[in-house]
Amino acid sequence: MQNTNKHKNKTVVRSMDLLQLFLNHPKLNISEMAKLSGIPKTSVLRMIGSLEEMGFLKKDAEGSYSLGLLFLQYGNLVAERLDIRHIALPVMQQLRDEIQEAIHLVLRDGNECIYIEKLDTDHPVRLFTKIGRKAPLYAGASSRIILAFMPETEREEYLAATELQPIASGTVTDKTQLRQILDRSRQDGYSFSRSELENYTAELSAPIFDHTGQIIAALSAAGLEVQFEEGRIVELVKDVQQAANEISRRLGCTRPVPVAVTL
Repeated sequence: MQNTNKHKNKTVVRSMDLLQLFLNHPKLNISEMAKLSGIPKTSVLRMIGSLEEMGFLKKDAEGSYSLGLLFLQYGNLVAERLDIRHIALPVMQQLRDEIQEAIHLVLRDGNECIYIEKLDTDHPVRLFTKIGRKAPLYAGASSRIILAFMPETEREEYLAATELQPIASGTVTDKTQLRQILDRSRQDGYSFSRSELENYTAELSAPIFDHTGQIIAALSAAGLEVQFEEGRIVELVKDVQQAANEISRRLGCTRPVPVAVTL
């Protein structure tokens, strides 16, 4: 019985390894899955058959697989059950209507951040950001505002262990410069990035705190870089901070929230 349990656990883990491949690949065939996962082709074939039967994967006419609609159901349930998303959504909608830029809600996920909600404008533009997308904590305004307000010891441990890799033309890859930006973000209560996750885009983000006063999420406005000219940023900072502070208040936060005085 013990050996059987070990075998089942291994099978589950390897099946999850296969499913993880579809986070970065819309479609894969059996050979591609075997190559990317390092799992023998015969084992892949066996596991894929079970995953397809259960609705986790679907097969097209060319023999390639993609995630099944079952994941859409699970994804909707997860999103619906995130209390912060329910609380933040009406505030996000109001902010989107006021400034006419894409609005995002971002949570920390280990050494990354994950976008859990996005509201587009009537004229959506292609952005790095979308629901379920992840970014390292050092890159992009939303990630960085979360990093800025993390406990100092935890933040320094992260910086010491992380190699800053360029993602787009504006990604900050110098740790001295990054620390200065983080200090400024903590002081002013917002973070701003240009072409850090995708060229020619910009993002402005403010922190969201929970009832204990700890950083729990980030709210951001993002769009094409040309829309974030210097003369407009002052008003955008004010609008995004006010919205983030309102979400914090609805989450029970009573701590004083940093607000930018000068830019």
